[in-house]
Amino acid sequence: MLPRVLVRLALRNLRRYLRRTVLTASAMIVGGAFLVWSITVDDGSHEQWIDSGVRMGSGHMTVERPEYRLSPQIDNRLTTDVRRAAEQALASPEIAPHVVTTSARLGINGLASSAAGARPAQIVGVDPVAEAGFGTIDDAVVEGRYLEPDDRLAAYVGADLARSLGLETGSRFVVQAQGADGEITGQLLHVVGIFRSRVSAIDQATIHITLATAGEWLGSGSDVTNVAVVLESSDRIRWVSSRLALALAEPVERGEARVVGWREANPVLAAGIAIDEFGNYVIQGFLFVIIAFGIVNTVLMSVMHRQREFGVLQAQGLTPGQTGAVVLIEGLTLSAVSGLVGVGLGLLGTWYFFGDGLDTSVFMQDIDELTFAGAAVDPIIVPIFGVRRIAQIVAFILGIGILASVYPALRAARVNVAEAMKFDR
Repeated sequence: MLPRVLVRLALRNLRRYLRRTVLTASAMIVGGAFLVWSITVDDGSHEQWIDSGVRMGSGHMTVERPEYRLSPQIDNRLTTDVRRAAEQALASPEIAPHVVTTSARLGINGLASSAAGARPAQIVGVDPVAEAGFGTIDDAVVEGRYLEPDDRLAAYVGADLARSLGLETGSRFVVQAQGADGEITGQLLHVVGIFRSRVSAIDQATIHITLATAGEWLGSGSDVTNVAVVLESSDRIRWVSSRLALALAEPVERGEARVVGWREANPVLAAGIAIDEFGNYVIQGFLFVIIAFGIVNTVLMSVMHRQREFGVLQAQGLTPGQTGAVVLIEGLTLSAVSGLVGVGLGLLGTWYFFGDGLDTSVFMQDIDELTFAGAAVDPIIVPIFGVRRIAQIVAFILGIGILASVYPALRAARVNVAEAMKFDR
């Protein structure tokens, strides 16, 4: 019975000072709505950056030899048996539902040369069908076309590399690299397409050829340097990687393979996202510090104006702790109701106005310069409404309300009954 009385006393006070309550609640509602909009858009942009980065790189995760990350040479390649074991594991009923696409690649450093000169190149042997579903380079054609499965001795070349070598569609040039036998070997290729990814490091050095051409030229057969994987969500990386590593336990123990996540494969992208998240948290923290002071002010002012009331309540048997509990309930109720309304309005507003995506291109002078940490990103940001994230927002708002109500509650609990009875108001 007593807890119900304490709650009624708290609610009565919020109604008594309605104007002050409404002003504070309005600030919390606006803050909660802004927090929902900010975090859902941030999560959407980060997931988009990750997706763009992994599709232009080695996926959300990749299977490769432990030495390949430091020395991307053909000697550090996966054998055909390990490649098949990885592909079978990814196609298993346990892992497959979380996998969007995979691409087996043979990537090596080499030299591309033509009559106009020579340039270092990153030569990547791919399955054209798998790579078209995996990456975005196949859609970046500026001249010619992308590779096709039956292409032989064909090359798909970055625009800046093609310009520096004086290449165009139909041009011939030579690539040189270390073969599987350890000797330097060359191969004549003809250009079937030129692409521009909007990432200078890729456009200046990347050449795609078919895996069949690469295997024949380098003597590597069906071996690849890595099997790259794109998942349905970056949240599934830890779960899938642990299962994949377990399925590949034998080659992993022999040092013939390991599973690498995108954070290790692309530390620049991981650091960029971490910095952006930290900046967002700082801004949101400042906002709610201001709101917290508003709650403190509202609840504390009500305490200061109710000295006589608290004295009477304690004289009638209410303990100091129960008096403080009344004030704590006021602050918590104000925070809970305002926070839930703010979160609800934030979700509704974000879904209604930006559910189909927030177009950030209006803020860009040149859409071709829209890159992040070495990846070209889509200017359309689609918010992500995650249940766990929304629960975190609600918990954060409630936590702010509780912390902001502690000091006023302590002040109320320390009221001197004799002095309070003399209080005029």
